[in-house]
Amino acid sequence: MTTMTSDMTSTDKIEEQVVLHAPRARVWRALTNPDELAAWFGVKLSTKTIAPGANVLGHMAIPGYEHVAFDVIIDEVVSERRFAWRWHPNALDASVDYSAEPRTLVTFTLEDAPNGETLLRVVESGFDALPASRRAAAFLGNSNGWRGQLQKRLPSYLASA
Repeated sequence: MTTMTSDMTSTDKIEEQVVLHAPRARVWRALTNPDELAAWFGVKLSTKTIAPGANVLGHMAIPGYEHVAFDVIIDEVVSERRFAWRWHPNALDASVDYSAEPRTLVTFTLEDAPNGETLLRVVESGFDALPASRRAAAFLGNSNGWRGQLQKRLPSYLASA
């Protein structure tokens, strides 16, 4: 059974966690192998280097979001424990240049759970530094996005892969 909890008490960070029916090494591979990340996250990557400092680029492949750029800078990679990137949250308008805005930090933390499962925590922080005109929409959009990714897309991917 996949369980999910979220903490929406902060306006600066989104915190979600899910227990996944897969060992930690398998979840780690889904997060950090470029082809697997692309498959479950719903992105077509044009660059595929996942290492600290790398800029991973592409476009979303989820219907209705194909115009949205996937532009992350890998912040941290600690094998089977922590993976983090920085990006421009909810950057949905292709006509807007988001490059002057600060990026939020997305951190994935993996822990062993009972029965060979994995507890995955995702924290996205830094929303309070965004322009006030975008902050609420970015927070809400990414809150809903992480819920969908962690409740549906990643568990489905792991079950079928």
